Amino acid sequence: MLDRRTEILMAATRVIARRGVRGLRVGELATEAAVSTALIYYHFTDRAGLLRETLAFISDRADRYTAERDPGAHPGGPRAELEQVLMLELQDTADVRENSTAWGELRATAVFEPGLREDLAKVTHTWVYEIADLLARARPDGTAPAHAAAAERLTALVEGLSTRWLSGSLPLDHARQLVRGAIDTELGGSGAVG
Repeated sequence: MLDRRTEILMAATRVIARRGVRGLRVGELATEAAVSTALIYYHFTDRAGLLRETLAFISDRADRYTAERDPGAHPGGPRAELEQVLMLELQDTADVRENSTAWGELRATAVFEPGLREDLAKVTHTWVYEIADLLARARPDGTAPAHAAAAERLTALVEGLSTRWLSGSLPLDHARQLVRGAIDTELGGSGAVG
């Protein structure tokens, strides 16, 4: 059974995904989470605290669904593991759709709310570092700066393609195909997309 704090964060993610950060109202959140507004303020103090903790919740949930991979089960080695991790961000599941939509809303809001920028930068840096580590394992002859730059490009691509897929501008299969091509390009392969 989930604790109340987690239920509130799950509800906040749903509301942000559905209505955006600007549409997040504590009263509506309380109704969505089936708690009192006082309990929300007890756990999160203010709106900024709620947004910060919701961002952390979204990041943790993404870590969980991308950690469901089995690193030893890849006959294709580190390249296959890298592909799987990025593809897990492009799954047609409720959690991934909700997470990706809320993540995009929080990223857009950070443009106008400097307090959110630092937290978003930290979470983004962690994701980039994890992808750079996978790139280093897949191409050990590369340099750390090259792996970091490639990881920035790949994570930005996944975010952008996710937004296009979720908005109906791009079929999911095509988004996945584009990511595979980008991985090939970053690892020195053909990069050809059919």
